[in-house]
Amino acid sequence: MKNLFNTRKTKNLLSFFLVLISTLLFAQEQKQDSTKVTQLDEVLVSAVRANSKQPVSFTNMSKSEIAKRNLGQDIPMLLNYLPSVVTTTDAGNGVGYTGIRVRGSDATRINITINGIPYNDSESHGTYWVNMPDFASSLQSIQLQRGVGTSTNGSGAFGASLNMLTDLAAENANGEISNSFGSFNTRKHTVKFSTGKINNGFELSGRLSNIHSDGYIDRASSDLKSYFLQAAYFEGTTLIKALAFGGTERTYQSWNGIDRETFNSNPTFNSAGMYTDEFGNTRYYDNETDNYQQDHYQLHWNEKWSENWNSNLAIHYTKGKGYYENYKEDEDFSDYNLQPVLGQTSTDLIRQKWLDNDFYGTTFSTNYNKDNFDFILGGAWNKYEGDHFGKVIWARYASTSELDDKYYNDYGTKTDGNLFAKASYELPFGLSLFGDLQYRTVNYKANGVQTNLVDDTFNFFNPKAGLTYKISNKQSVFFSYARANREPNRTDYKNGTPKPEQLDDFELGWKFNSSKAKLNINTYFMSYKDQLVLTGELDNVGAPIRSNSGDSYRIGLEVEATVMLSKNWIIAPNFTLSKNKNIDFYTDASGTLENIGNTDIAYSPEVIIGNQLIFNGFKNFQIGLLSKFVGKQYLNNTNDKRGVLADYFVNDFNLIYTLPMTKLAKELIFTVNANNIFNKKYASNAADYGGGYVYFYPQAGANIMAGLTIKF
Repeated sequence: MKNLFNTRKTKNLLSFFLVLISTLLFAQEQKQDSTKVTQLDEVLVSAVRANSKQPVSFTNMSKSEIAKRNLGQDIPMLLNYLPSVVTTTDAGNGVGYTGIRVRGSDATRINITINGIPYNDSESHGTYWVNMPDFASSLQSIQLQRGVGTSTNGSGAFGASLNMLTDLAAENANGEISNSFGSFNTRKHTVKFSTGKINNGFELSGRLSNIHSDGYIDRASSDLKSYFLQAAYFEGTTLIKALAFGGTERTYQSWNGIDRETFNSNPTFNSAGMYTDEFGNTRYYDNETDNYQQDHYQLHWNEKWSENWNSNLAIHYTKGKGYYENYKEDEDFSDYNLQPVLGQTSTDLIRQKWLDNDFYGTTFSTNYNKDNFDFILGGAWNKYEGDHFGKVIWARYASTSELDDKYYNDYGTKTDGNLFAKASYELPFGLSLFGDLQYRTVNYKANGVQTNLVDDTFNFFNPKAGLTYKISNKQSVFFSYARANREPNRTDYKNGTPKPEQLDDFELGWKFNSSKAKLNINTYFMSYKDQLVLTGELDNVGAPIRSNSGDSYRIGLEVEATVMLSKNWIIAPNFTLSKNKNIDFYTDASGTLENIGNTDIAYSPEVIIGNQLIFNGFKNFQIGLLSKFVGKQYLNNTNDKRGVLADYFVNDFNLIYTLPMTKLAKELIFTVNANNIFNKKYASNAADYGGGYVYFYPQAGANIMAGLTIKF
């Protein structure tokens, strides 16, 4: 991979900030309302976030809550203790490739935005957190909406919406240095700065991060680098922000999993890169790696036009390019457009599979808020262009063809546009009405996924409505209905002729909030048509295979609470009880198509429990015991008991001590995360290839991370 700050990238950054400067000069020439505006940054996400008056089940995480456990693990690991959340990691210790599921739906079905701009990959719908290492260090807040939630930009939400707001523009200069070290040779180094408000409202801030880990699994190493740079102008009623952020990752592949026998005898075993040399010795290729660089550019203009009107306009561009490399044994020359030589029909070779993509577009919203009426009109237009190609960089037996030629050269383009309007109105007697209408159109063109080219256009209408009744100042109840439609992804097309899926989501909840306790109880019924459910299998590049299941549903109860047991003790439990069923599911496992009745949806545990027990008995000192139970999961949709992932119960310990300073620094923060303190042997994910062939992804036993943050 090229250096993170290469000449081309530097030119792009300079061009980007020249656009910002021009915009700022124009903004300074305009008359500004002198009304003081607080947190104009929040307008970036106001169009896609829910608030307490809306009939939506959600959880917020503040900057301080994110920081408590942020010692290098990916964002899914930091969200692990939220309701209905299940997380997993290929390397076993939360660094590198990680995944998240909410209400049984994986990250391809979770709508994820950064400052209101879509982050899910347009073709795969996946979310590759490894491409943005240590991004949590640049976040102001996170909101996780469960279910369909409110309308947002990007792909439809079939399990949840996760929207992230990056750091606010700072009034005062500040700096931060963070270092953490721990098990498996894991370390994180982060430097942050902000100039504060200078020169008539300008602010410049940034972050550099470096993360390394050997991983719990053999050779599952990660070398990750990232940056975040923000220039802002904020004065009166205007906020203009330009952001450039991204990172590079080099991870040794660990996505193969291991069979049950190996899981019991040698859980850290990794078959990736394994081959037999010419002398019959088993060896491991040292560059069986995934390599990728991704850079994001965003420009936002927020304006408060009057006491009742404000707006947000953003343009964005994301560049991604990278490959993964494999050593392959006894490959047929014809599969790689190579000519046989010396009487050979196959050869060992090293190949690279590349992805080179561009994603760009605009998002916008305007908000009118007066008295008891709140109205938002918003939308987006985005385009994705991706090239997929493969190279052979070495072959044991040379051919007359040139090595490094592309043995396949495919493409995918996707145009995605949407408009939405949301309104809420508070009636005098405690009743609030909510309505939300979205129209979304998608066109996807691709080759290399079917015999014929794909050229599909989808037009989706997604209505949402609900009401909230305020029983008292402390409690309220709500009911909502929401529809979501979603197009298939590239992998779905590679493995069949998929249909788009549809969801009708019904939510009923009760909220209680007092100075001593906070309690949210929510029930849901999610009815699917042609849901693309995970089959348990992985394709030849490690992507999960899905298929339409006809009719299916999820019904559940979610409970989330925070209770002050005393001045020093806080308990924050949550649990989810659910049933997740395919209706009249058909299978051809026996060779003929057979209706096997109602079956459990794969990767959907019926019980998920989380808890945090926190003690604040000493000044500036906090300790916490964090517990997570995940019930057993079927890995297929046929209720084949040979494909079951066992339940697991894991406990972590968290310690934070803040030492105020008067000289050299403002404060020192010591953090310790002791994970899986009872050394539980477990797997949080698995792949099921049928017939009892199950491959598990073991997670680390007892391990520890410790960090020191210095704030200036």
